[in-house]
Amino acid sequence: MVRKAQIQARTYRAYAQKDIDSIQQLSALPVEERLAMKAVSTVFPFRVNNYVIDELIDWDRVPEDPMFQLTFPQRGMLDPEDFDTMYALVARKAPDAEIEAAARKIQLRLNPHPAGQMKLNVPRMNGEFVDGMQHKYRETVLFFPSQGQTCHAYCTYCFRWAQFVGIDELKFANRDAEQLAAYVRKHPEVHSVLFTGGDPMIMKTRLLRRYIEPLLAPDLQHLVSIRIGTKATAYWPNRFLTDSDADDLMRLFRQVVAAGKHLALMSHFTHPREMDTPEAQAAIRRIHGTGAVVRCQAPLVHRVNDKADIWAAMWRMQVRLGAIPYYMFVERDTGPKNYFEVPLARAYDIFRKAYRRVSGLSRTVRGPSMSATPGKVVVNGITNIRGEDVFVLEFIQARDPEWVGRPFFAKFDPTASWLDDLQPAFGENRFFFEDAMMDLEKATNGKPAWADRVAKRRMAPIFHLVEPH
Repeated sequence: MVRKAQIQARTYRAYAQKDIDSIQQLSALPVEERLAMKAVSTVFPFRVNNYVIDELIDWDRVPEDPMFQLTFPQRGMLDPEDFDTMYALVARKAPDAEIEAAARKIQLRLNPHPAGQMKLNVPRMNGEFVDGMQHKYRETVLFFPSQGQTCHAYCTYCFRWAQFVGIDELKFANRDAEQLAAYVRKHPEVHSVLFTGGDPMIMKTRLLRRYIEPLLAPDLQHLVSIRIGTKATAYWPNRFLTDSDADDLMRLFRQVVAAGKHLALMSHFTHPREMDTPEAQAAIRRIHGTGAVVRCQAPLVHRVNDKADIWAAMWRMQVRLGAIPYYMFVERDTGPKNYFEVPLARAYDIFRKAYRRVSGLSRTVRGPSMSATPGKVVVNGITNIRGEDVFVLEFIQARDPEWVGRPFFAKFDPTASWLDDLQPAFGENRFFFEDAMMDLEKATNGKPAWADRVAKRRMAPIFHLVEPH
């Protein structure tokens, strides 16, 4: 076992676009390559830190190294025409305003908020929309604490890149902890709160405590679990070990568990190397020591982890460390998707090959899963039915709870990489949920967050569901 005393205390240092030339390891790259990184990072956010640079990247393998691809901007993330535009501006040292204006035009074309996050997920309370909150699924509320809307380092594939590029109208954020508790109190159908971002673990413990402690109130017994989405276990494990308030963070975790809540760290481990350091392993063990659980999830990312042996090794390592394999996601339809996406057929093949190489303890993982507008859709198989090759699909979470667990079929398409690319099988004109989705949007003026679909003791008729509250 790695003991805390063996772990090196570090002073956190972040590097952004303006610091690219000061990163010593990049000096071996041609000037043109560093300029290309600066050009791409005018459009997509760039942030890395000394731990990632020193411990996770194999600089002898750059630029092919997966951790380098995961954290440093790559020219292929932009369309060639857009890249040439931004490269020319950066090369001639154009005024900041001119660069920003050109970058904004590109950003707004890249589907900054996929799956209806802005239009479909934002709930209301007392007739007003609640900023920094999403309520897409009945049992789960997502909360974006204002102070947690950055990260220790940014992933190049990140589907929430729009949170970090300085466009306020595209950003989810809320600093009203009491509003969160009041909302959960008003909605007893909510069993789980997920703190997300950004990364809530960027926050000091005293700030995180302000958001979490109100959820431990005795009259919120219907709240079963509190989840924290984080990449800190991979990108800054010292947050749980040697940071000045790491001990206080562990006390907060114990407090949540003692209050009878299930506390889960939803850790984004994208590659086995992130789990292979003494710091990462010690962080996981220390979190477990509080009674909290670590669940692991990541997208399937081309050039980073798109091989079955990588996923099998990662799931085995997670089980060995006592963490729970949870999700393999499909790269979302936003930002630099074209550079990182993997077709669904190949994603399923990778998942299946990795899944059959591990024991039952690793088979808690679900995937490949698309977090699409109607819900989380998993590819369960590819088969032939009545002479037609089809994808076998299933909702594992949905806007309408009745859709969950219901299999449906799409025509096999080897190039499809998202739900919207698929067509119904067997001559059907629409998937079974499409009419309901259209009715739902019309019925709520385009703002059908879950809470807006609840009328006193009865769900909206579209759900064919009556449940007491």
